[in-house]
Amino acid sequence: MAWKPEGYTSVAPYLVVDGAQRTIDFLVTVFGAEPLRMHPMGDRLGHGEVRIDDTVVMLADGMEGWPPIASHVHLYVPDVDATWERALAAGAEAVQAPEEKGDGDRRGGFRDAGGTTWWISTQVA
Repeated sequence: MAWKPEGYTSVAPYLVVDGAQRTIDFLVTVFGAEPLRMHPMGDRLGHGEVRIDDTVVMLADGMEGWPPIASHVHLYVPDVDATWERALAAGAEAVQAPEEKGDGDRRGGFRDAGGTTWWISTQVA
């Protein structure tokens, strides 16, 4: 038996958010995330997983003893500007419009309704 599920990386971000299902829906819309395992707990999501490109992101709703925590996640995407536009159209709050910073990447950031700030980049040089 394998020591981890096939197709999973050894390290995965785990986000405790306000509205895990809403965050998953946002990730599907903005990044084309693929929903994986979901374990509801009544009206909350006790554990959920999505795959974005080659990475699994794990999420859960905040609950007593496990409050939502504002987090930052960075992703490389094929088109930072198109991803930025999809995020804003899906209700994200702008943090920083995409721009080149002299390090070979064009990057920007936005915050979703669950409290996670997503930094996105496309290598341009």
